[in-house]
Amino acid sequence: MGYGERQPLLSQDTVGLQPPASVDSPPTSSPRDTAPRAGTWGCGCSPPGAPTLPAGTTCVQYLTFLTNIPCSLLGLLGLAAGLWGLAVKGSLGSGVGGPLPADLLLGLVLGGLAVSVVSLAGGLGALCGSACLLRCFSGSILAFLGLEALGAALLVALWGPLQDSLPHALREAIIHYEDNPDLRFLLDQVQWGLRCCGVASYQDWQLNLYFNCSAPGPQACSLPASCCINPWEDGASVNDQCSLGALGLGAAAAQRVVHLEGCGPLLGQWLHQNICAAGAYGILLVVAQGAELLLATWLLRALTVHKGSTEGSRVGGHLGVSTGAPAGASPSANAAQADSATFPRSPGSWDKGSSPRACPSLEGKDSE
Repeated sequence: MGYGERQPLLSQDTVGLQPPASVDSPPTSSPRDTAPRAGTWGCGCSPPGAPTLPAGTTCVQYLTFLTNIPCSLLGLLGLAAGLWGLAVKGSLGSGVGGPLPADLLLGLVLGGLAVSVVSLAGGLGALCGSACLLRCFSGSILAFLGLEALGAALLVALWGPLQDSLPHALREAIIHYEDNPDLRFLLDQVQWGLRCCGVASYQDWQLNLYFNCSAPGPQACSLPASCCINPWEDGASVNDQCSLGALGLGAAAAQRVVHLEGCGPLLGQWLHQNICAAGAYGILLVVAQGAELLLATWLLRALTVHKGSTEGSRVGGHLGVSTGAPAGASPSANAAQADSATFPRSPGSWDKGSSPRACPSLEGKDSE
């Protein structure tokens, strides 16, 4: 500073004020920074200090949670039943180190696992307010609906050929009755439930190598116990020898021991009678899944709106803008007040009408 130049004066009003932070200065932490942000916990539950949701959204959360719990329990029940069946049949032990066993119970295991996982994700996502879990739940429901629609379309398109192939399928089941435990179980259930035997008549069991009258084994010229009229014979267990020699008897003698009518026509009639009930159950399932999807979508939208409003208020709080202008003030006055609250006054700048405090003046003259 040259000799005689005036030194800028600092008003006493500016004593104690911190200078504004420069661009290069590192950001300082604020107490507001420690507040949890809504929607930043990913696929987990919200932290304890997260902002609360409105009452309507909370009701939808609990409703979605309560409707998914029974589905999850049913899925776990199917999973446990399938695993128990596989363990009893020994399919799990035989499949170690090799491909998965081609078992009907395996489908029950996979279906129960999928239903339980998806329902659990939906319930926990709704209860915890997790957008990630709710999106996974919604995508899974859409995938289920697509698979169900595809299956229903294939069933309608192939209904006629499926009915025509029933006799052939029953004959194949009779031929491989002793070779495939799953076919044996299904065929026994059909013959017990419909009180029938064979495809067209009980003589169709001649196609099986073990029950044929020319077979050398002990089952020659006999029938499965599911063909018998009274397979228990007043006992606690099924008597496998209840139809011994029934294939060698005439119809008059065999009708006192086994069912003579075939299962082909009866199975077709049963399908015709229950197709409407199966369709009603399918429609009910689709409606329930659609309601779950709508609830999850509505809850996702509510969480997104709540997150945006929370972050907006948080950003406004960080700016520190005070809108304490009196009511009825003009927009220019409000803007001026906001600018004065945000940006501190520079030294030496004063409002009109205000007088600075007295300061000793320095008078210097340039001397040559």
